[in-house]
Amino acid sequence: MPRRERRAQLLTSALEVFVAHGYHSAAMDDIADRAGVSKPVLYQHFPGKLELYIALLDQSCESVVGAIRAALASTNDNKQRVGAAIAAFYEYVANESGAFRLVFESDLTNEPAVKERVDRVTDQCADAIADVIAQDTGLPREAALLLAVGLVGMGQVSARFWLSGSGANGTISQADAGALVAALAWRGIGGYPTKEA
Repeated sequence: MPRRERRAQLLTSALEVFVAHGYHSAAMDDIADRAGVSKPVLYQHFPGKLELYIALLDQSCESVVGAIRAALASTNDNKQRVGAAIAAFYEYVANESGAFRLVFESDLTNEPAVKERVDRVTDQCADAIADVIAQDTGLPREAALLLAVGLVGMGQVSARFWLSGSGANGTISQADAGALVAALAWRGIGGYPTKEA
């Protein structure tokens, strides 16, 4: 198998094991078994469990940040942007792979390299949203960033709460849950006048 394909296969298998067991309980033996390779093959691609976890975390972080940037770029209508950004968080956590657990529920945040990447997701999502807020409202960067962090928190925390089945005992659909939170977010952020108003 070509190196790139083998690496992708190993990452897929590792994701399944890390999501199922968490970092501390996951074993390289389990990951190698899941991938159908020997441990030496696994170590040819990743020198250790932490490096493998960080490679997965990087992939997961890029995915969520990319989804938020795509949501913001999908329209110039700010109400629709809010809806698209909130929906992006819901889609990310609802993904069957469970990759969001590496980003938002990691059991390894005491590791500096992991913490830095997890924090970077919030920072980069908030930066992208703050750019739009500052451009459209004329608010100072610090104010726009604070509002953006609030929107990011609202999106990712409510999405995780919804996924756990805690919200309305799991009877609210993904689309309806996202729409409810987007409406709440829009009622807040929509109150800030645009520069053109």
